[in-house]
Amino acid sequence: MELKGLEVIYNNLSYMMWGNFPGGIFLTLLMSFAAIIVSTLLGILAGVGLTVLKGTVRYLLVGILGFLRAIPVIMLIFWTYFLLPVLLNVDVPAIATVICALSLIGAAYIGHSVHAGMIAVAKDQWQAAFSLGLTKKQVILFIILPQALKMMLPSFVNQWVSLIKDTSLAYIVGVAEFTFIATQVNNRSMVYPTEIFLFVIVVYFIICASLDFAVSILPKCRLFHSK
Repeated sequence: MELKGLEVIYNNLSYMMWGNFPGGIFLTLLMSFAAIIVSTLLGILAGVGLTVLKGTVRYLLVGILGFLRAIPVIMLIFWTYFLLPVLLNVDVPAIATVICALSLIGAAYIGHSVHAGMIAVAKDQWQAAFSLGLTKKQVILFIILPQALKMMLPSFVNQWVSLIKDTSLAYIVGVAEFTFIATQVNNRSMVYPTEIFLFVIVVYFIICASLDFAVSILPKCRLFHSK
């Protein structure tokens, strides 16, 4: 990197961090965190549904998840931005529509991961739990689901990282996330695109690597070990 390029990044660091608040790196982190939480909760519910539901309801759920996995993320963001205000009859902030779209996409993938983890648990454990007098809800909540989540944690991380990167697609509805702000900075300077977008790459790498590291130490926590 040229020193002038580094100077451009330094001079615009605050703007790239916050934008016209909320924006920039802060907004990327905010949308990523919200989408990860919501998609994980919805994905767990979808995974349990795929495991326990039967008949028409299960086929409907499979169809919805398949549809969400099939369409491009950028199109789902675009249509969510225009569809949600019509359905709710209120003005929905663009940030909320992006979080909603990313959450639905993430939930579709996480749901199938949870389902795979639950059916991978030995059938003997289901039978043993039922023989102890536990209800189906108790078996899923306290025995099967914790094992499945621990087993599928690496798959979850892959999806969470994808969600973080997909926040960069929010530009289509004018959300001033990090790459949008970096593009604005580049358009003003016009001569240091390499330095500016290498900085973008480094920031995304740090965010995703930090998430990966944080999750990698979870299995060592007492929470993930049975007594």
